[in-house]
Amino acid sequence: MVKLPYRQQKLEKVMDQEGLADEEKRMRRSQHARKETEFLRLKRTRLGLEDFESLKVIGRGAFGEVRLVQKKDTGHVYAMKILRKADMLEKEQVGHIRAERDILVEADSLWVVKMFYSFQDKMNLYLIMEFLPGGDMMTLLMKKDTLSEEATQFYIAETVLAIDSIHQLGFIHRDIKPDNLLLDSRGHVKLSDFGLCTGLKRAHRTEFYKNLNHSLPSDLTFQNMNSKRKAETWKRNRRQLAFSTVGTPDYIAPEVFMQNGYNKLCDWWSLGVIMYEMLIGYPPFCSETPQETYRKVMNWRETLIFPPEVPISEKAKDLILRQEPTFCSCVSVFCCEEEHRIGAVGVEEIKANPFFEGVDYDHIRERPAAIPIEIKSIDDTSNFDEFPDSDILTPTAAPEADLKNKDWVFVNYTYKRFEGLTARGAIPSYMKSSKR
Repeated sequence: MVKLPYRQQKLEKVMDQEGLADEEKRMRRSQHARKETEFLRLKRTRLGLEDFESLKVIGRGAFGEVRLVQKKDTGHVYAMKILRKADMLEKEQVGHIRAERDILVEADSLWVVKMFYSFQDKMNLYLIMEFLPGGDMMTLLMKKDTLSEEATQFYIAETVLAIDSIHQLGFIHRDIKPDNLLLDSRGHVKLSDFGLCTGLKRAHRTEFYKNLNHSLPSDLTFQNMNSKRKAETWKRNRRQLAFSTVGTPDYIAPEVFMQNGYNKLCDWWSLGVIMYEMLIGYPPFCSETPQETYRKVMNWRETLIFPPEVPISEKAKDLILRQEPTFCSCVSVFCCEEEHRIGAVGVEEIKANPFFEGVDYDHIRERPAAIPIEIKSIDDTSNFDEFPDSDILTPTAAPEADLKNKDWVFVNYTYKRFEGLTARGAIPSYMKSSKR
């Protein structure tokens, strides 16, 4: 008996599960065969920048930008992440952008943004990702003063499942923050790294903060602000920090700054900080400077407090922070010592927390999102900030000599995803009822 190829085995299994009639199975097999033929053709074709039309800049960072693009032969819309090779080399980011590419190749989950292609030219690296028109959680939080506990429960529950999907692959995200929580067309969460300052940026280098730990006075003015003024100041500075090489250490677990190593539990600390921000209006360690934020993170036992003027439930507080000093290992929360942190015995421990009472994890992506997303067309960018155009796609001769001898570090960067192939000019199912 001839063994079927893996993708065809997968198709047969799905069709059996769906209980399809023989005629429907025949049509599916025929469609699959055409797709395989097209994939073989695509693998032999060199994909390049000329295959895409740039529509708009939708994100910008220290090392590159994200553009909304349309593939010329199919009309499909994607988010193109562009990273300058010279910057990757200068900032020692090569290993981290390679890791990101490899993770996106391996991850095949509803909870992770999908990468369809990756390629390069002399100047840049390109990641062709699915375009998620809902924007990111950072933008949503900047539009709102706070989120309700019901909305917070929804987004945190979905992010728990998203983070767990990465952990199951053996990866630690290490950079969980609102910037990296994207929202699809229906308002559901997908995990990504669209902050553009990926990997070991300066915000993650312990010495950057340790060297300044005693050099600057504490921002007493900020500490004495009420919650409303803190939220206003935070939002005013937040966007600038997101797009800088320094970044912000607000969401980073204290053990990540230490020299003793860390594990996947650091991602659950970050989620606790995001939950606090959703409910209070700003993260617990926010300050006027990243250095002061670092000091607050490292002294979290004294600095992580709930402002009395912003009332939230005890269930919410008890998931973020242990309310009374205790050494009981049965009391697990997001923001605490690593050895007592919730999630240490598995994700089920988090899902069973009283704060998530009533959450149907098996069908959460099928329910309406807590905050609906309005999408008017397949290229709707209304949920993104406005950015001026740039010259990142304009060839420049200056760095080419330097890059020529170092281009070997980007070998085998190219990738094409089989699942990215659909009918020519097809529109994603979620857009079929939308008016252009």
